Amino acid sequence: MDIKQNKSSFKWVWITATVVFCILFTFTLIPGAAAQVNDQSSSRQARQYTNAIQNVFDFILRNYVEEIDPEALFEGAMNGMFDVLEDPYSVFLNELEMSDLSHTTQGSFGGVGLHITKPTVPRPDGKPLYVEVAAPIEDTPGWRAGINPGDFIVEINGEPTDPMSMDDVLARLRGAPGEQVKLLIKRGERMEFPVTLTKAIIEVPTVKHAMIGDTGYLKLITFTPMTIDRAREAINEFKTNNYKNLIVDLRNNYGGRLDSAVDIADLFLDGGLVVRTRSRISSENHIFNARRSTFVSGDIPIIVLINRASASASEIVAGALKDRGRAYLLGENTYGKGSVQQVFPLNNSGFRITTARYYTPSDANIDKKGIPPDREVNFPEYTEEDAEKLNELINAGKITEFAEQNPQASADKIEAFAGVLNNEYNLDVSLLKRLIRDELHRTEIAPVYDLEYDIQLQEALKIFEGGNYRSLMLNVKTIKALQEEAESDLAFAS
Repeated sequence: MDIKQNKSSFKWVWITATVVFCILFTFTLIPGAAAQVNDQSSSRQARQYTNAIQNVFDFILRNYVEEIDPEALFEGAMNGMFDVLEDPYSVFLNELEMSDLSHTTQGSFGGVGLHITKPTVPRPDGKPLYVEVAAPIEDTPGWRAGINPGDFIVEINGEPTDPMSMDDVLARLRGAPGEQVKLLIKRGERMEFPVTLTKAIIEVPTVKHAMIGDTGYLKLITFTPMTIDRAREAINEFKTNNYKNLIVDLRNNYGGRLDSAVDIADLFLDGGLVVRTRSRISSENHIFNARRSTFVSGDIPIIVLINRASASASEIVAGALKDRGRAYLLGENTYGKGSVQQVFPLNNSGFRITTARYYTPSDANIDKKGIPPDREVNFPEYTEEDAEKLNELINAGKITEFAEQNPQASADKIEAFAGVLNNEYNLDVSLLKRLIRDELHRTEIAPVYDLEYDIQLQEALKIFEGGNYRSLMLNVKTIKALQEEAESDLAFAS
């Protein structure tokens, strides 16, 4: 998930995340003199506060009615400082969280395979502070159980997650392979169902690929040091098979290393800007350019698939290809993470802090806005009635029972069982078939793609087959232009 650099005595880990505030300092009259006065004043004030914190810390240790653990007091003070930032991506990391981050960046760990988030402050809508699934990791217990981005984990082993800290949550979801953990999943307003997961060694995958006719299908799952090599291998295989088109699938890609994202974008761009970072600290301002020449020929049409769980580094790739006019984006609006963070160690603990924003080639920051697709294709939303029926079906365990009794079920047998369920629950047959196939795939590696159910992939192939890719690309707008149009429409409406 990170870019590691050595600077002084720190190991810096770069990851992309979300930034909340923009603070612009404007100086008038004599800028240099004004800046110097302000810096001196800020330094004096900072020293006063630092001394006050140290004095209060010592006072509490000596005078509180009960003996207090200095480490607990330290962690409380650190958490308080980062809470004030109101930035969920700038946080204090205790020893367990630092260890968890280390295991993740090494590429493997014991757990259930879910990227999760948890609010640290009350939600604006007043709802409980449940754990939210940002994205499941493919071919892991959480993914095979059918847990989706946006699902809430309401309970872990019968305990509500609302009062749990992230530390508590990670301690329950991570652990030795073979251990079981029981989750209560909430999906939407109506669906709520239990899931039992068996922990496993989670090896974070990077790339899957396959040929679909004369189209190369490249699924980028996350951005690690190995992603670029695996992507090159896949594209070389496409070349051997004389591919005519390319689909780059960034759906549910929750991000990863910034340098890996730049390397991937470099495969398709002939020089020029990929992304830039800006900060109030000059050393954090960077420009990342593609190298001259491309690995993928410029005459190969490219469609990029995105959805609401495409975030961070995947948005850098999608943004670069869109703004540079190299690809057509299809699917759903992306998540909207527009900043860079670094992780600093503090003995066994540490902290992660936002240090810069990143900007696409058209000079757009997509924080909390995301990247809109050139063509929006959404999966059907459940009606309340459908959600209730689906909830009833899942809790009845009929699909699980079928999978246990028919582990090698043929397509015809799946079709027949889906028909039986359709008669009983009146749910869409294609959805039922997907649920059945997902259950059958729980104990094996998932297929590279599911063309029967995946309407976004179907639409991408239709564009290639229809021969209108070039004409569609003539009407593609940059992210900055789309943002300006949206702001203009909002101003006109008000």
